[in-house]
Amino acid sequence: MERIDARGVSCPQPVLMTKKAVEKGPDKIEVLVDNNTAKNNVSRFLTNQGYKLEYKNEDEDILIIARK
Repeated sequence: MERIDARGVSCPQPVLMTKKAVEKGPDKIEVLVDNNTAKNNVSRFLTNQGYKLEYKNEDEDILIIARK
């Protein structure tokens, strides 16, 4: 499993960080973001890569859980 902390990072950096993790081929990736733009962009990328998504709120942040 890969876990990415993309809080405080503006787009497109969260997507690029996620892409780097996807290239390693994990079955599960967790991405922690702190805004809806990053959530939407990372979600779109992961969906296009064949991952199924689930979301959890962690205080003010959003955890994107992606599974193959």
